[in-house]
Amino acid sequence: MSEVTVSRPPVRGGVGESVQRPDGIPKVTGRFEFLGDMHAEGMLWGATRRAWVPHARIERIDTTPALALPGVHAVLTQDDVPGHRYQGQALTDQPVLAEERVRYWGEAVAVVAADDPETARRAAEAVVVELEELEPLTDLELARDRGEVFRHIPVRRGDPDAHGEVVVEGTYVTATQDPAALGTEAGLAIPDGQGGVDLWGPTQWTHVDLTQLAACLALDPGQVRVQPCRIGGAFGSREDLSLQTHIAMLALRLDRPVKMVYDRTESFVGHVKRHAGLMHYRHEADRDGHLVRVDAQILLDGGPYQLTSQAVIANSTFFAVGPYRCDNVFVDGYALRTNNPPSGAMRGFGANQPCFAAEAQMDRLADELGLDPIELRLRNAITQGDRLATTGQLIEHPLPTDEVIRSVTAIPLPEPEDDDEPLHLPGGTGLTTPRDRVVRGIGYAVGLKNLEFSEGFDDFAEARVELTADGAVVHTAAIEVGQGMVTVIAQVVRSVLGMSRVEVAFDHTGQIGSAGSTSASRQTQMAGNAALEAATVVRDKALEAGGGDHLDDAGVWRGDTLVTSLAALTADGPIDHHVRYRHRPTDEPDADGQGELHVDFCVAAHRAVVDVDPDLGLVRVVEIAIGQDVGRAINPQQVHGQIEGGIAQGMGHAVMEEVVLDHGVIRNASFTDYLLPTTLDAPTVEAALVEQPSPWGPFGAKGMAELPTMSATPAVVAAIRAATSLPLTRAPVHPEDIVTGPHDAPE
Repeated sequence: MSEVTVSRPPVRGGVGESVQRPDGIPKVTGRFEFLGDMHAEGMLWGATRRAWVPHARIERIDTTPALALPGVHAVLTQDDVPGHRYQGQALTDQPVLAEERVRYWGEAVAVVAADDPETARRAAEAVVVELEELEPLTDLELARDRGEVFRHIPVRRGDPDAHGEVVVEGTYVTATQDPAALGTEAGLAIPDGQGGVDLWGPTQWTHVDLTQLAACLALDPGQVRVQPCRIGGAFGSREDLSLQTHIAMLALRLDRPVKMVYDRTESFVGHVKRHAGLMHYRHEADRDGHLVRVDAQILLDGGPYQLTSQAVIANSTFFAVGPYRCDNVFVDGYALRTNNPPSGAMRGFGANQPCFAAEAQMDRLADELGLDPIELRLRNAITQGDRLATTGQLIEHPLPTDEVIRSVTAIPLPEPEDDDEPLHLPGGTGLTTPRDRVVRGIGYAVGLKNLEFSEGFDDFAEARVELTADGAVVHTAAIEVGQGMVTVIAQVVRSVLGMSRVEVAFDHTGQIGSAGSTSASRQTQMAGNAALEAATVVRDKALEAGGGDHLDDAGVWRGDTLVTSLAALTADGPIDHHVRYRHRPTDEPDADGQGELHVDFCVAAHRAVVDVDPDLGLVRVVEIAIGQDVGRAINPQQVHGQIEGGIAQGMGHAVMEEVVLDHGVIRNASFTDYLLPTTLDAPTVEAALVEQPSPWGPFGAKGMAELPTMSATPAVVAAIRAATSLPLTRAPVHPEDIVTGPHDAPE
């Protein structure tokens, strides 16, 4: 992987240095305590009774057989919810346990607590649930026609009579993708003996969990403490409640700790997934390749409950054109209610689906015009000073679209291989593909996404910095899900204070206010800016308290030289400051979807190189290169790590990852049947980091971890198209699509 050039940080462990993660060695050696490893004295085990049908009317629930089993302490249903009976982030429309109807395959109907996991499992199975099965709604166009709409966003910009000379149209499909975090859902609830509860659960936003839990448990918010957790990955699947309310109800009912751990099949139904998408596109351009008009209709499958579908369809709609200029745009985005599995915010947050479709359209347009696909993208590339094609918003801050495209094309292509090593062939160790049948293809794609929450949301993050005799401590509720906040916040504060002795304390909801969600590429800028502002005030207070002799010749405060005098400086107590940081206000969209809806943007370009066996439909992704807009790389090694992981996820969605649904029933709810890229599938990754500092990110940094996934998928599929000359309008690409041609060719 290519290296990034950064200035030498002024303090050890500061911004620009590839700092080692403090949790890295414990994780790779198996000593890290994840949620599933937690234990409490006297704890019971919870399990869930689920209804394995996608849609049904509940006729009767009988808990008597389960309660009769030795070792069973409680069986709870929706009637036992002590407070508000529904939960959800934007709209509380999801019952804590199924009420009157089952609305998706695997919906929770009852929960039990028992002495051990096996007894709990048997008790859950013993709960009698009598159902009258109903016809599930699983078709997106039918859901739209029936009015099963969570949100419809119309975008109307420009002249409705404007048209281009060259027209391409297409219909595109993206399948449901599972976040597939290595750690399944697990949690522990411990009653505090005073009517309250401490809860450790899979979360990306402790304070929004707190709001829902307190309402459902009929407790004051101060009686519920949602703890920061050690979870094995998230990718959006931990934004919505899964088992948290269930174990808290059991713990409070029995006044004993209760732990629950999902197995892999249960995890597949216990968390949200990426929305499946059906998209109809029409691009029109002039003869020189400049976009004149884009029309699109985007349908996303939200499943039975709203969850975060309102925000996801917003991103799909507002980034329907991608990182390109166009003055006439007409889009309708729909988030739809079905009886398919619940969908939510997965890495990319709704921008992935239109990226797949719009980038395919750009390739078709280039072909129609006889232009190189890179040249077409450069002619239309949006940058600072342009307006977003959909909403008309002015791009005020650096957006290096040209630079990321040029940087990825400048990376040398891999040399063609001429050996018969099986791992260098599409068939792998199956020994199915001779070298002379391999066809190589190269494809490109560019992705654009917003940073932080948009559309008038009151987006803020709190942080507190304390300077003590031992150094500095940063307090935050930002959740570390593996992405690297554990170093980023510390690095920001080290660079402000000029001292290396800085630690990060992840506090529970009773100790500090919200840092917002670890999602939407927001924590580096939101929690990072909160920590930066708090540290700046602490530094100034320390200067006033007698630390003024520790300025270097450039006027930079060298906190490390204070180590011997910290005790005296803080003799009267810690020097501390608390900050609630807000980004600038944003607008809600008007009736035509127009307005200053977003705070900032990030862009990336991918180039994929694939080898294809056209006779068997087998694909080997050889290399994926990326030009990535990062603002400034706070921890370059972690940036590269996020790029590699994101590319693997995007590549998976291009060639193998798909939740197979049969009238709402998941047919591959295991890692045996849900295919994931392994190390043998992983391509070589080459990355060029483009550093154009954001004027409001800490030290110029941007959130960047969603873009590597977004445009990797269309780049890989574009490369397969190049190798096969097939339109390939669906992701993932199946072998039969290559052998027999696509099922959904463009119109």
